[in-house]
Amino acid sequence: MNWRIAVTILFFVLGGAPLRAHTSLPAYLDLQEKAPGAYDMLWRLPTAEGPPPAIYPVFPDYCVVPAHLATEQDPGSIIQRGTIQCGSKGLGGGKLEIQGLPLTILDVFVRITFAGGKTVTQILKPSSPSFTVLDGGAQKIDVLGYVELGMSHILYGIDHLLFVSGLLLVVKATRLLLKTITAFTVAHTITLGLATFGVVHLSPTPIEAVIAMSIVFLAVEIAQSQRGIIGLTYKKPWLVAFAFGLLHGFGFAGTLAQIGLPSHDIPVALLFFNIGVETGQIAFVIAFLAFVHSLRELDINWPAWSCHVPSYAIGSLASFWFLQRIVWSFGF
Repeated sequence: MNWRIAVTILFFVLGGAPLRAHTSLPAYLDLQEKAPGAYDMLWRLPTAEGPPPAIYPVFPDYCVVPAHLATEQDPGSIIQRGTIQCGSKGLGGGKLEIQGLPLTILDVFVRITFAGGKTVTQILKPSSPSFTVLDGGAQKIDVLGYVELGMSHILYGIDHLLFVSGLLLVVKATRLLLKTITAFTVAHTITLGLATFGVVHLSPTPIEAVIAMSIVFLAVEIAQSQRGIIGLTYKKPWLVAFAFGLLHGFGFAGTLAQIGLPSHDIPVALLFFNIGVETGQIAFVIAFLAFVHSLRELDINWPAWSCHVPSYAIGSLASFWFLQRIVWSFGF
């Protein structure tokens, strides 16, 4: 059993959800108490990969939500604003839920700032779409919340996983593999930090399209190698991994940028989100290598043409993502 067959099987597993590639950009709900029981709401939905998901916040029954919210289009997201009136009870002790969240693969970052300056933060997931707001800002999210957000982002980011799979297909030697994966990690960590701190500003939708094109490039390199044409990826895989890692880092940064965290929260969020990304990536590489090892134990006589399937499969799927994201970037 060779690596090409492993990637072929992996492609059919991952390819079952092409429309969900890299759709783990979180939604963001920000509530700021400007007067007793009155909260200014900002509700941000990601649109970098297509139409916004059909989810919306549900407040306690005694809260009054405006019939019409001010809506604006931001690069990669739709933002709705309004004032929620919860009277003398306020949100303390009330239940806040994101309707429709269990039908998605999204996370929702919730931040509530009370009039006294204390805050409550919570990450809601499809498996836990609601929580009870504790009074006085006693409910603080720990660092594991950011780690989990980073892990879910990479593990649901099929395009990133497919790129890493291609690198694993190219690189066989253990030492060179470690060098290549490390180069990819260092590169996307650099751009993740630059983009999150606002040093570099790039629109998320075109970046997603170019990320898809980077996977097409890798697939072409693999296909050409089977014809005896050895490209740069095979000669210096760490260099290609570093170059495209810089690009993929902007895709990772989209997650934290979409959240819109206050500046004083960014360093902690960036650190532990990146730890989550790296943990998820390492887990995927280990699982992939274990999968390859297990397949080698099977005595299967694969046809000769099957070795060409991975490059064309990866390239076709990435080309579809590229065209799809180009269409989305023009608002169709």
